[in-house]
Amino acid sequence: MSSTPLLAPDPQTPAPMADEARAARPGSRRTLPGTVAEQLRERIIQGEFRPGARLNERLLCELLGVSRTPLREAFRVLAAEGLVQMVPNRGAQVVAMSETTIREAFEVIGGLEAMSCRLACARATDAEIAEIRALTYEMMASHARQDLPAYYDCNRLIHRRIGQAAHNALLLQLYEAQNLRIQNLRFVSNEDRAKWDQAMREHIEMADALAARDGDRLAAIMREHLQRKCDAALRSLAQGGPSGSG
Repeated sequence: MSSTPLLAPDPQTPAPMADEARAARPGSRRTLPGTVAEQLRERIIQGEFRPGARLNERLLCELLGVSRTPLREAFRVLAAEGLVQMVPNRGAQVVAMSETTIREAFEVIGGLEAMSCRLACARATDAEIAEIRALTYEMMASHARQDLPAYYDCNRLIHRRIGQAAHNALLLQLYEAQNLRIQNLRFVSNEDRAKWDQAMREHIEMADALAARDGDRLAAIMREHLQRKCDAALRSLAQGGPSGSG
């Protein structure tokens, strides 16, 4: 199949809404603890709660309008995801990643996503490829209006759809479990406009490689994309910034 350059949105292909990205995330069930966990997860990913920050139960109960019981259940969900840790006599705090942990996390994610890319190019249906292209158009629109949260809703769903298009349930499960640990690294790095522009170009190249079913090319673009994220995170850490930036 030949590649179609991503220059303008295709009027025949409706773009998925950002709400779908939220609904697709692991742990987003609409129980009260699940809803609280989703709200806290978003604040951590977007950098409102920085790595190492203590999560004050009283203030969070007031902010979210819940009692301590669902809040503590939400903490347990986030602890299982590797986003929060429970510290004796201090309660919950956002996990801070060291240089070694950042490198190792991106090495693992890079390997998993490269495998997903190759399998997706071989196994994806035409409908799955069309959906990823539509999401890329929506991402382009978010980038053009400088709407970073909307951009990241598209970003997360694109990466997940590529994983789903690989049609390997175990691979997708491993990816989702590890990806939660570096979501905030991906988010903060694109607050730099030049890095954001480059990331957008890389996503366009990814969509074209997938449309061409060129697994080696897509895997190589993905690895370079993630390596740049890792490098940005390590630079921020070295400069004394939060370990969650990159």
